[in-house]
Amino acid sequence: MKKKHASKESWGLGRLLRKIAPKIGATVVLEPEWEVVGQIAFKNGRRSYFRYNTLDLNPMGSSEIAKDKDYANFFMNGMGYPTVPGSKAFYSEEWAKAIGSPSRSIDAAYHHAQKLGFPVIVKPNSGSQGAGVMLVHNKHEFYKAARAVFKRDRVMLVQEQLHGKDYRLVVLDKKVISVYERIPLSVEGNGKSTIGQLLKKKQALFIELGRDTKIKAKDPRIAAKLKHQGLGLRSVLRKGQKIFLLDNANLSTGGDSVDVTDKVHPGFKKLAVEITRNMGLRLCGVDFMVDGDISEKPGAYWVLEINSAPGLDHYSRMGKAQEKIVEGLYLEVLKHMER
Repeated sequence: MKKKHASKESWGLGRLLRKIAPKIGATVVLEPEWEVVGQIAFKNGRRSYFRYNTLDLNPMGSSEIAKDKDYANFFMNGMGYPTVPGSKAFYSEEWAKAIGSPSRSIDAAYHHAQKLGFPVIVKPNSGSQGAGVMLVHNKHEFYKAARAVFKRDRVMLVQEQLHGKDYRLVVLDKKVISVYERIPLSVEGNGKSTIGQLLKKKQALFIELGRDTKIKAKDPRIAAKLKHQGLGLRSVLRKGQKIFLLDNANLSTGGDSVDVTDKVHPGFKKLAVEITRNMGLRLCGVDFMVDGDISEKPGAYWVLEINSAPGLDHYSRMGKAQEKIVEGLYLEVLKHMER
């Protein structure tokens, strides 16, 4: 049952590390049943460990804070970084009672959403890959989404909806090593196929490219997104018409990744490095929402969240060239772990 909870993207990390480690004289021992945990033995005698995408690189305290979106926002706000406006944490009924905080229950969360003004984002406070993240437009959608969140997490965040481009900057020891724009799951019409058929074609393309992403056409978030666009899975889009089917841009839910490492403005690189250092991390994925483009001088932007275990294999399954890039990135990470 361990494998059930593992990220599919992380399943291949151990095998990738075992493949590239000999290039620096290191060896990797994988636990054979699940292949999601392993030991790296470096030629200098140092041993390091990993579990899923979590490498033995960041301090434990800083890593734990990074996993808790609300706490991370607290500290980043205190240091003057712009986080998502109106973000506030609320608790499941059981947890609110356990900690003696009934004023932060699901009903209080709804009142907060009303104050912010619909639509709002609801999301689990922990976790990754966009699981449970949903844009809601009214009371019915809010309670449905909130109850779904509380099935996976006892803490939920309610936030304002932001508009802009979604980027992840990966920092390793004061250097930005990878930057990519994250684009939500989308389809483009051909004037003939239904949206459901277009999704099946997209899934077939993923399989052809070697991506193990599985598009869940029956995801209620997709149904809700289509409904608010006056569409359904049986709708036929006109030729060239592009629509988005989710409000989160994670690759695990069918999103796309565009490498923009060579286009990033130095100002955003500096910000990402500063945030990583100030949050006590060595390896970190800093997610920005930018009102504009990452190639431009920082203007209006927000820190969506930070990730202390960023999977660098975000585009390794999109082609051989990208696979080589990812191998190079992880080889750099191994060199830093050896120090």
